[in-house]
Amino acid sequence: MRVLSKEEFENQKDVIRTSLIENQIVFIYPTDTIYGIGCNATNKEAVEKIREIKQRKTNPFSVIAPSKEWIDENFVVNDNVKDWVKRLPGPYTLILKIKKQCVADNVAPGIDTLGIRIPDHWFSNIINEIDIPIVTTSANKSGNDPMTSLDDLDADIKSRVDFIVYEGIKKGQSSKIIDLTDDVKVIER
Repeated sequence: MRVLSKEEFENQKDVIRTSLIENQIVFIYPTDTIYGIGCNATNKEAVEKIREIKQRKTNPFSVIAPSKEWIDENFVVNDNVKDWVKRLPGPYTLILKIKKQCVADNVAPGIDTLGIRIPDHWFSNIINEIDIPIVTTSANKSGNDPMTSLDDLDADIKSRVDFIVYEGIKKGQSSKIIDLTDDVKVIER
């Protein structure tokens, strides 16, 4: 497992993009809130690896959208959704109705909605450039505290990821979940 700085990650983004498409790469990355663990959200095998790492059998994962256009293409976008999408990037996870299947079916198994993020962070720019939706879930086993530094990363998780993009201690909180599938509803964590 490699630890990459922002600069190293940016310099290797083309190689990483190819690896995300061709392999089941799982990695940890920073966001505007906390560290996330992710993979190519269209790669069913990579998503399954995250389910095993997190010990999370069926609960849905969210994804970092490559762009607002990607959201428009793949989700039901009404006036409420438009208003919230305008607030992105930001510390929000928007729960949207899927219009067109755009991720592996095990990202959100058995449901027709998906949590979407665009963090207010340089990492989102890279996701936009590589144009691949990325699973986003906290870098911890289900029920445990999220990773805020390398010091509190679970040893089992560390041994099972391909690389970590690390930028020091994170002091944020998990994103606020906004359910836009009917009336606007804020879900407390």
